[in-house]
Formats: sequence, structure tokens, C-alpha cells
Amino acid sequence: MSNTTMPTTGDIYLECEGRKVAVVQNYRALAKKSERTVEAFGENEPVATIAGQPNYTVELTRLYVTDGAISDGISFHDLQDFSLVIVKPGKRVVYTGCNWSQIAESGEVGDLVAEKITLIAAHRVETTA
Repeated sequence: MSNTTMPTTGDIYLECEGRKVAVVQNYRALAKKSERTVEAFGENEPVATIAGQPNYTVELTRLYVTDGAISDGISFHDLQDFSLVIVKPGKRVVYTGCNWSQIAESGEVGDLVAEKITLIAAHRVETTA
């Protein structure tokens, strides 16, 4: 049996200007690359493919604003150029240069939870913890 711990909501969070502004319950990340084929005259099939730059889209579910962000009046709608940090056993994944593309909210009056935020990230870095 391994001696690893399961991530908690404190292990997935949004960071803006070095400050934790929200914790996240769940995430789903998608990395895509566009590819082009290289064709040569007289060949029946492409002779090579050229990979494009990766694009990162991350869906976050159940986000809770931190007390510090509440006191500073930070809103999910105002966030720009932020980071998503995911701490896993033995490693840390950080998406930087993030901006949201979609926000879906539901809840009760006074609830400081966003149901789902979809973000686009410029970079993804994975390090060992």
C-alpha cells in the first residue's frame, strides 16, 4: 500500500499576484495541439506532420472565494492573468497566464461559490514536489 495522500480542496486553487484567491473542488484539463501535414508532389500520403503550439483549456467546478479575496472585493469576473495551482502527491502542476472564457453560477443569496469556470491558460509547468 502506498503512503500518498489524496488531494483536498486546498490543493487546487487560483492564485493572483502571488495570493490565493479561491479554492477549487474539481478540475478537468484539456491540452490540444493543432497539426499540419506536409505533402510532397507525387506522393500519395503526407511525408510529415508539423505540431503546433499547445492550447490549454481547464474547467473548474465549485470554486470558493477565500476570505482575503472577499475582504479585497475580488470577483471571479475581474480576474485576469491569474494562475491555477494543482498540488498532487509528488508533483505540482501550474497553469499560468490564465483568463476565464466562461463563468456559470448558481446558488443561494450570499453564497460565494461559482459553479463552473472555464479558463484558457498560456503555459503549463509541472514540477516535482
